[in-house]
Amino acid sequence: MRILVVEDEPTLRQQLVQAIAAAGHTLEAAADGVQAHYLGEVESYDAVVLDLGLPQLDGLSVLRRWRAAGRNMPVLILTARSAWQEKVAGMDAGADDYLAKPFHMEELLARLRALLRRGGEHGSAQWQCGPIWLDTRQARVTVAGQPLQLTSHEFKLLSLLMQRKGEVLSRTELSEHIYPQDSDRDSNTIEVFIGRLRKKLPGGSIETVRGLGYRLVDGGA
Repeated sequence: MRILVVEDEPTLRQQLVQAIAAAGHTLEAAADGVQAHYLGEVESYDAVVLDLGLPQLDGLSVLRRWRAAGRNMPVLILTARSAWQEKVAGMDAGADDYLAKPFHMEELLARLRALLRRGGEHGSAQWQCGPIWLDTRQARVTVAGQPLQLTSHEFKLLSLLMQRKGEVLSRTELSEHIYPQDSDRDSNTIEVFIGRLRKKLPGGSIETVRGLGYRLVDGGA
């Protein structure tokens, strides 16, 4: 797998490069936001490890520009910031996972493996469940050809449900997909997002399996 590491602190950047390379991946590294943005625009990566506190162009801006340009590679954010507002901003900008400094390298590698597995489960950029189509490159959803407006969290939930359509996913699994940090996870909020999605999708698209969770099925036109 080809990984881009974006970290301005030289020692940590070298540690990341060495650890990820030792795990068998091909590495490229960037030390500032401008270089990172350029590499992410012109090269293809299977995943990115992205620090938020970058010189020249901050990590959130880099990520937003990538997503706006349709670059959908999995992104793991690194930051020393602990405020919950920063975590929400990172996820809303399009991050797939979040790891606060300081961290154990083993945890970073485990999260990276999870992102790579998640990204490799679907070869196509377009996923379908009945009349519902989700374009992962453009982050767009249509129902019977009509565009569907979703919030960032609604899109992430629907993406996971479509990725594993027909499978029962627990509230905990769905919550972990939105809130990577243990301290942020609240499975009760999943009911709210599921309720919102149900109002926007064809009737019967999301089934409740009592005591277990939810699953996406072909609810019809």
